[in-house]
Amino acid sequence: MKHVLIAALFLPLMACGGNQQAETTNEVAQDSTKNQVVETIMTRRSIRQYKPEAVEREKMQIIVECGINAPNAMNRQPWEVRVVDNPDYINGVTELYKKANPKVAADSTFRNMFRNAPTVVFIGHDTKSESSPFDCGLLAENMMLSAWSMGIGSCCLGSPASFMRSPEAAEYLKKLNFSEGYELLYCIGFGYPDETPAAKPREAGKIQFIE
Repeated sequence: MKHVLIAALFLPLMACGGNQQAETTNEVAQDSTKNQVVETIMTRRSIRQYKPEAVEREKMQIIVECGINAPNAMNRQPWEVRVVDNPDYINGVTELYKKANPKVAADSTFRNMFRNAPTVVFIGHDTKSESSPFDCGLLAENMMLSAWSMGIGSCCLGSPASFMRSPEAAEYLKKLNFSEGYELLYCIGFGYPDETPAAKPREAGKIQFIE
C-alpha cells in the first residue's frame, strides 16, 4: 500500500512540479492555441508566490466540483475535500510549523507553510480503498487545470501534508473533520499568481510507441 500511495502522489506532484528538450514543450504549446484544453495543460506552471487575497469561494466551488468529476474506480469517489481560506487557521498551523522548522523563519519570502498560498485544499482518502490514492491524484489534476484556466495558480504539496499528520498539528487536522476511515493524503495551495515561472524541460525520450 505504501508503494501505491507514493505512486499516486507523484501524479499531482509531477504535474505541479517540463529536451527533446524544452523545444518540444514550446512546439506543442504553440500548436495548442487551437485547443483550449491542450493550451491549459501546456501552459500550467507550479506557483509558489501568490498575491495575498484568497480565491473567491464561488470560483473555488467550480474548481472542487471539477475535481470530484474526475474519473475514479467504479465511481466509489473515495475522497473528501476540505477548502480552507481562513487566515487564522493557515497562520496558526504555520506558527507550529515554524517552531518545528526554525530555519524557515529566516526566509524573508516565507509567509505560510503552504507555499504562501492564501487558499488551501486538503484531500482525504478512504484508507479501505486500494485505488483511492490514484483516484485522488486524478482529482487533484482536475482541480489544478480548472484553476489555471481561470487564471488561478496552484501547487500540490506533500511536506505540509506530512506536518499536518504530525502530533504537533493534531488540533488543526482534527478541524478538517474527515470521516472515520479517511486520512489526509495531500494538500494543494491555490491563489492568484505573483510570479511567472518559465517552463521546465520535459524528457520526451521517455515516451515510446511499441509496435
